[in-house]
Amino acid sequence: MNYLYILAFIIAAYLIGSIPTGYIIVKLKTNQDIRTIGSGSTGATNVKRVLGKKWFFIVMLLDALKGALPVVLAKTLTVDTYGIYAVISAIFVIIGHSKPVFLQFKGGKSVASGVGTILALNPLVGLLIALIWGVITYVSKYVSLGSIIALILSPFLMYLFKNPIGYIVYCLIAAIYIVWLHRENIVRLIKGEENKVR
Repeated sequence: MNYLYILAFIIAAYLIGSIPTGYIIVKLKTNQDIRTIGSGSTGATNVKRVLGKKWFFIVMLLDALKGALPVVLAKTLTVDTYGIYAVISAIFVIIGHSKPVFLQFKGGKSVASGVGTILALNPLVGLLIALIWGVITYVSKYVSLGSIIALILSPFLMYLFKNPIGYIVYCLIAAIYIVWLHRENIVRLIKGEENKVR
């Protein structure tokens, strides 16, 4: 294993993850700082509060692509039987999204970028996760609930489809991390105070 490669993938994945797509789009469209609006997140759900449904989907797609890119690069540029480079890239891209260096480490909750990493690791599992998210969000009207359940199911789906152990462990780590980022949403869900999708 080449440790210089690992360091390069860590830095590249983190910097790509740190690109604040939601912040940039809201700033360009309205000259507002999205971190001062709604939940303060730079993610697609908060962007929707400012720019509407169209930009919700655009930001979600861009964040998913941002999540997938470092993983695709790692898989393309290395011969890695156990998927270590891809997993390391996946971990650091979601950390970058939630703790971006360009915005004083205040970003989004890494759901779209997390799903992007899973799509890059295994497209079928990624599509299933996206479908589960969509169905639960549509039925419950809670984006956070759909996100939490979909990510919790991801390691089990990776296991079910016989993926490398590294992919399964990554999905477990990502699920725990993203659920932790949603801890305030979980409290609001329990209290019945969480905002619904309109």
